[in-house]
Parts: sequence; C-alpha cells; structure tokens
Amino acid sequence: ALRIIIAGAGIGGLATALAAHATGMKVQLIEAVPSIQRLGVGINLLPHSTRVLGNLGVLDDLLAAGVQTRELVYFNKHGQRIWGEPRGLHAGYPTPQISLSRGILQEVLRNHVFERIGPNAVLHGQKLIDFEVGTGSITAVTETDRFEADALIAADGIHSAARWKLYPDQGEANYSGRVLWRAVTRAKPFLTAETMVMIGYQDCKFVAYPISAPDADGYQQINWIAERPRPLAAREDWNRLVDRETFAPDFASWRYDWLDVPALIAGAEAVYEYPMVDRDPLPRWSHGRMTLLGDAAHPMFPIGSNGASQAILDAEALVEALVAGKDVERALVAYDDLRRPPTGAIILSNRQNGPEQCMQIAEERAPAGFADIEEVIPRIELEEISARYKQIAGFSKAVVTAKAAAATE
Repeated sequence: ALRIIIAGAGIGGLATALAAHATGMKVQLIEAVPSIQRLGVGINLLPHSTRVLGNLGVLDDLLAAGVQTRELVYFNKHGQRIWGEPRGLHAGYPTPQISLSRGILQEVLRNHVFERIGPNAVLHGQKLIDFEVGTGSITAVTETDRFEADALIAADGIHSAARWKLYPDQGEANYSGRVLWRAVTRAKPFLTAETMVMIGYQDCKFVAYPISAPDADGYQQINWIAERPRPLAAREDWNRLVDRETFAPDFASWRYDWLDVPALIAGAEAVYEYPMVDRDPLPRWSHGRMTLLGDAAHPMFPIGSNGASQAILDAEALVEALVAGKDVERALVAYDDLRRPPTGAIILSNRQNGPEQCMQIAEERAPAGFADIEEVIPRIELEEISARYKQIAGFSKAVVTAKAAAATE
C-alpha cells in the first residue's frame, strides 16, 4: 500500500486522509499544535465541496451540526437589496451549501479519521520543519522525529514550512489593507433563518449567516464578519482577541427592519481580528514526492466563501491522481496541473472582490441609495457577475451536477 504523510490536520489534511484511506493507502497525519482545539468561527461549504464530503461519508454529520444555506443576498449600506439568489439544493444543485462552525467541521472530520484510520492517525506537537528526498521515498522532518513515506502532502497552512523551503524568496503574505473582525452571537433569526447576507461595499462591509438551527428559545448562533481598512497590526493571527469598540462605531447606524447590526456586534462574547492576506499563485506545487495542498498551496482572500471548499477539492483531486498514476511523482504533477490553474484564477478574482463586486458597483453608482436597483445595475449585469465567479471557482451548477452524476454511474 502507498504510504503518505500529511503535514497539517486542518480541513484539507483531514479530508485528504479520509479520501486516501478509503482507497487503501496507509496514512499518517502530523500536526504542529500540541493538542486538539476547537478554533475559529463560521465557515461555508459550497456545493462542489459538499459533493466530495458526501462521497467521504461525512455529509449527514455536517448537516446535523450546521445550517443548510437557503439563499445569499447582497444589500447596500442602507439595507436596500441589490441582488439575491438561492443556494445549494434550493438552487437546484445536487448537493447543499452548508454554514457551520469551523471547529465543528474539523471535529467531525477528525472523528471520522480516528474511527476509520485509528486513534494514532493524528500525531500532535509534530510541526513539519523540513523534508528530505531519498531514493524511492521521502522523509518528513519535525523538531523531534522523522517520518518516512512514499509521498508527503504539505497541508500546513499559510505559513507552510514546505512552501518556504521551495520558495525561500516568497516574502511576507500580501496584505489587502483590510481587516476582518469575526465573531458568533446568539440572536434571533433574520430573514429566512437560513439566509447569508453581505451588506455595504469594499471598504465597509458586514457579512452574517446562521451556523446552527434555532434553539427551543428561538435563538440561533449567527456568525458575522465586519471588514474595514486598517494599517497592519499582527499578521495572520487567527486568535487575536480585540475590543469591538475599535470598529463598532463604523457600523452604528446599520439598523434595518430585518437586521440590527450594532446589536449583533454588541452581543458577541469574543471578537477576533484577522488581517486579510493572500499569497501570489505559484509556478508549481509538486516537487518530486512532495506537494502542497490547501492554504499552503493557494492562500486566498476570504471572498466568495471558497477557501475551505478549495482545500477539499484539492484532497479529492490529489487522491484520484495517486490512484490513477503509474508512479507517485507523475501523479503529483497531474494533481498540480489540474488544481493549480483554477485556484490561481480564484486568488486573482478575489483580489477584484469576486462575486461581491455588485456591492461596490452599487456604492459607486448610487451612494445615497436607490428606488429601483434596475436603474443602477441592470439584472443581466448582476447575473453575469454571479455566473462568472461560479465558473472561475468551479461551482457552476452544470459542473457540479455532471460530477455528481459521473460518480453514481
């Protein structure tokens, strides 16, 4: 059996482990953090990734833990609707869009890894610091140990040690000039109780969506993100707790009859700051018996709800290439050739605001608001923005439906 080492037990690494194990490969995950933590706030899984998660047998657990997103709606800063569309099954996809806690998503994937591969499938406190290529094998080197395998998958995030070794001149991540403040608030449902909203424009934006079904008291967990330009304080630090007063005044007037943004901000237990960074697309990910996956390969601005979904698509493509390939090195090149161009296109599209362009256009053309959105942005222009991003990101309905159909044949 093919032996693979996966550095990083995040979403991409865990999905790769499940996919590889299902084909009979021998899998070992190594993870830098010393113990399991339930980190992060909300996350979205788009239909192209839930198709993969369905094939991995984890979809039911995720649906039970999260919310099946019914629609995505864009509003201007005055709370006027710009554009909306059904999502997932509600849009006729064969698989749902799911909003849930990032920590729960990782927990579900990890539980399945432990059940199927064994209790030692993930070794903690093992940060990848180097790799050594042997004849017919590769060794992952951590601070305390060495792990030999047939292939090394570096899914070790934006600070990937493997990526630094391959590209020592890559420099710091690119800072967008904007900061995200993220939190979860228990609040009354808004709109359909399964709606994702984006409000404002590029330099002043608020996103909110539920990540759990309403409880008996009628309240549900609502994930939200506020975004504003700021000078850079700390780089890519997921767990930087901040005082909400640093940004709340910018959203003080955003009270609408369908959502009270200031109340949502005030109601959060803890607010985390996250600088919006990405890295330039690489010329290649695969070098001999090692390759990059997920944020190690293609860290992108969190626009279009796409980062985790792309890591899950990487996992599927990588394992399919290893199964189909005559040898490991050629298989990793095939994976690279398949996944690198589309993810590079998403990185560049997200720098242009991806599908959120409609909010910026509305702000530029009608900053004081509008009586009729059609007079500001014709419907066909809105539809084109939406369709173009789905095409770039690989979740046009035709593509997802065709792949789902092919799997059942």
